[in-house]
Amino acid sequence: MIRRPRRVATAALLALALLALCVAVVVALVQRLSGTTEFVSYDSIATRLHDTEWGDPVVFVVGLIVALVGLSLLVLAAVPGRAVVLPLRPVDGDVAGIERRSLRAALRRSAATVHGIDAARVRLRGKAVRVAAASDRVDVRDLPDTVHAAITDTLERIGPRTVPRVRTRLRSAKVGGSR
Repeated sequence: MIRRPRRVATAALLALALLALCVAVVVALVQRLSGTTEFVSYDSIATRLHDTEWGDPVVFVVGLIVALVGLSLLVLAAVPGRAVVLPLRPVDGDVAGIERRSLRAALRRSAATVHGIDAARVRLRGKAVRVAAASDRVDVRDLPDTVHAAITDTLERIGPRTVPRVRTRLRSAKVGGSR
């Protein structure tokens, strides 16, 4: 049920680069066949490539760049992205999931409902939830535990398959400081 993101940006960038290269080759060939002035001279490219030797540093640099680009594309294709849909505990054999941003929004709303919290930011990282909250109170001794309890209660109600570890950090108003 864990849905991973597609590598759309990488694929689109590679497709556009290959399309531009193909268009340039076709335009150059059509210009050469029709006898018009070429924007890239086929003869100059062919002469340059023919005169280049395998031991030339340019060949090494271009080969290294192509190898690095290919290796990075392979790594991007092989390494899975961050899950977009997180699985929930099965209920009566039914499989369900929740989008990462929906879970983050629900947890943010839950933290913001705690009395004394002005703003909250929630981050989902692996098997951990980090909540950074801000309060205009000076005395915030009990607020981190209250926010932690609210987040834990929301997680129990939503029911993710693996319950993440919750960390809370609270920023309080400074005494005598300007805001």
